[in-house]
Amino acid sequence: MAGQADNRAPYAKIAAHYTELISSGQLEPGTLLPSIKNLAEEWKVSTATAEKALRKLRNEGLVRGIHGIGTEVLDQPGPMSSGSQRQDRGRRTGSSWGAGERSDSHQAAVVPAPPEVAQALDLKPGSDVIRRSRVYRDRHGIVAHSTSWIPARYGKMIPQLAESERLTGGTSLQLIAKATGHPISHRVDTASANLLTPEYARLLELDPKNPPTEPVVVMTAKFVDSEGNVVEFGVDLGGPGRTWRTESEVSP
Repeated sequence: MAGQADNRAPYAKIAAHYTELISSGQLEPGTLLPSIKNLAEEWKVSTATAEKALRKLRNEGLVRGIHGIGTEVLDQPGPMSSGSQRQDRGRRTGSSWGAGERSDSHQAAVVPAPPEVAQALDLKPGSDVIRRSRVYRDRHGIVAHSTSWIPARYGKMIPQLAESERLTGGTSLQLIAKATGHPISHRVDTASANLLTPEYARLLELDPKNPPTEPVVVMTAKFVDSEGNVVEFGVDLGGPGRTWRTESEVSP
């Protein structure tokens, strides 16, 4: 975590280390992870902590245990992230990328707000909005096509929001909060499974004449600042085969 102390439990640090190596392709499918004993020695933790780290990786579907052999790296597409998860990641690290991800196809334009976007942003239909889109990819292909809809007034304060380049100096939410002095106070998330439409197929770079038959995950996130202003509405369209996963601590 850039510029911040890492206060995660030791087992979580170990699991995060191997999650990054697996997701980035540095550990290929079929690779065996170190044994519990070797992990404990390398990280200077107890064998119970090392075992808990491997259990976390198994629960996340990244590895599997093979009796008498060890822990093997699995090959499968990583899950997509929601808008709120990307916001959290951007706040911690300065980047919305997940482990092993990159983004490209950054495009931006000022356009009339579609009805559902105008409603989400609390604007009159047809009002000018900034549409920013990008594609997140990893070694398996497209993770998600992501679109951010932002009221045009913020483009006057932050001109780069309307430029077809990857943002510098932070995420769009961080830049808006810095320019206005109003931090993001809350957000509203939705998730649904939708049939693949021709438009979705185009955005995901699929053949619209022969699209996959399984549904795709569509997630939205509405971000509101401390003054009650809706500053951004995000729509993330998951690539075929991508799932969405979240994790939280459960108190006993």
